[in-house]
Amino acid sequence: MNPAIETHRLLDLMPASGRMFAKIVSQPSLSKVIDTPFPVPWKRDRLILINFDFWQELSQPQRDLLLLRTVCWQLEIRWFKLDVYQGLGLAGIVATAVQVSQGDAVGIVAAGSLTAIALNQIWRQNQATASELAADEGAIAVAQRRGYDEVEAAKALVSAIKAVSELEGRPGLSFTELVRCQNLRAIAGVSGVTVPEGLRQEE
Repeated sequence: MNPAIETHRLLDLMPASGRMFAKIVSQPSLSKVIDTPFPVPWKRDRLILINFDFWQELSQPQRDLLLLRTVCWQLEIRWFKLDVYQGLGLAGIVATAVQVSQGDAVGIVAAGSLTAIALNQIWRQNQATASELAADEGAIAVAQRRGYDEVEAAKALVSAIKAVSELEGRPGLSFTELVRCQNLRAIAGVSGVTVPEGLRQEE
C-alpha cells in the first residue's frame, strides 16, 4: 500500500467539516492501527496517526469506517459550545488571567483550580461511552453519503473493531468496544439487544 495514495483517498472520503482540520500522518512505529491525540483548543490541526503496515491488513470497508469514525469522534469534541462546564472553563481562564495581572496568589490558585476542574470534566465527557457511540453512528451516517448502506457500514465497523484488536495483539475487546459492537449489531439488525439508555447519557 502506498501511504500517499491511501491518504489522498481517505481525505476525499472525509466529510468537508473534517477535511478542514484533520491531518493524516503516517506513523510506522505506532502500536495502534489508528490513533488520534485528544484535540486541544489552542491547536487547529487534529492529527490522525495511522500505522500503514497494520492498515493494509484491513479491507477497504473496514478502513473507511475506522477513518470516518475517528473523524466523527473529533467532530464531537467542542471545547467552546455553550454548556455549564465550557462556561466554567472560560470563566476560570478569564479569572486566572485577572488574578495573575493583580498578583493575587490565593486568587490565582482558586481560579486555576476552577479552570482545571471544568476542563477535566470536558475531557471526561468526550471520553465517555456516549461519545464513542455517537462517533460510531456519525460514521455510519457519513458512510451512507459515500455509497454504503446502513447495515453494510455497521457490519464493517464491527469487523474493523475486532480486526484492530487482533492486529494490535490485545487479548480481547475493552468494555467500551463491546458496548460499541453491541450497538452496531443492533443497527445492522443482527441483534435485538440495544444499548441501555444510561450508557448514552453518562458523563
